[in-house]
Amino acid sequence: MEDVLTMISRLKRPTLLVRTARHGVQDYNRVVHLRRLLKTEVLPGPGQAIVRLMELEAVSDQLRAAKRSEYSVARHVEMIVAMMCEARILKASNASKASREPVQLPI
Repeated sequence: MEDVLTMISRLKRPTLLVRTARHGVQDYNRVVHLRRLLKTEVLPGPGQAIVRLMELEAVSDQLRAAKRSEYSVARHVEMIVAMMCEARILKASNASKASREPVQLPI
């Protein structure tokens, strides 16, 4: 199975949605936004959150493409913002773990 960061990088969404989401990144509050989007009290780790957000976002994207009346552009943008931010958290976490691993020196 692909890692979640690769899965996100392969998503193709309209430029306007992505640009709009980039403006919301600075205001992202993981506790508030992720709880509301995932409808949960217990927050998952960033990798798990990304997978769940991608599932929800895929449904929103299908509604958008089908021009369904229940489609909410605001909710769709919120999901993309959350995915972007969770990806940043995951990347930072991975970098932090890599920097803490002992370095093997040649003998």
